Amino acid sequence: MPSIPAEFEALLTPAGRRVLAGKAPGISGALANPRCRFIALDGLIRKSAAEALRKLLEREMLPLLSPMAMPIPPETIWEMEKNYEEWLPKTVRVKTATLENRRSKSYRRAEEIGLIALLKSPSFVAFAEAIAGRALDPKGGQQLLCYGPGDYAGPHNDHHPEEKGYERGYLDIHLSLSSPAVAHQYLVYAKGGHFTEMVPVSGLGTITAYRLPFWHYTTPLMPKPRREKDARRWGMLGTF
Repeated sequence: MPSIPAEFEALLTPAGRRVLAGKAPGISGALANPRCRFIALDGLIRKSAAEALRKLLEREMLPLLSPMAMPIPPETIWEMEKNYEEWLPKTVRVKTATLENRRSKSYRRAEEIGLIALLKSPSFVAFAEAIAGRALDPKGGQQLLCYGPGDYAGPHNDHHPEEKGYERGYLDIHLSLSSPAVAHQYLVYAKGGHFTEMVPVSGLGTITAYRLPFWHYTTPLMPKPRREKDARRWGMLGTF
């Protein structure tokens, strides 16, 4: 059975290897700048490797994902007592496998095909460190996301003050793998207290890095006309 490379480095283009080596001006250490909370990068993952990885996830992991749906509570409207006092909790619709429970079917399958090893590989940690501009704790978390038509994540900040080790912030690295049926999906984030920044995240092999917490949201995934059935964006996620 085809498997995922054991090292993240095997997926990289020459440009990606320069990032790994810390020799990419403007990218190396980008998140060490206090004013930089987010960076989106294309051209660092080989397209052939990204497509092979996407197809493997479609075949092996799609049936094992769990839906995560947190809709807008109706009381956010009908229990308001004053004008302009809206308060929106986190809302989301996506399929996911957290890859934390070693006994779950999704974890076992991810381990069998090499996904766990890839997201824990020394070169993946080193790649994250090259962007972060500092050493990271390699004992992070892993997650697999899959956005279908209309799936999204509403405004949230990913602050976890109750979780030891995360209360002072952390780093997320996402590798996005979109099918050809996806028209677009964007990441919108706040700068200067306003949602003014927007970047596409629906590429094949797009890498996004987040220095959390900060306010952001993911727009609904839009499929190309008459291709709703095959429109999906996979997100492989490492947390440090």
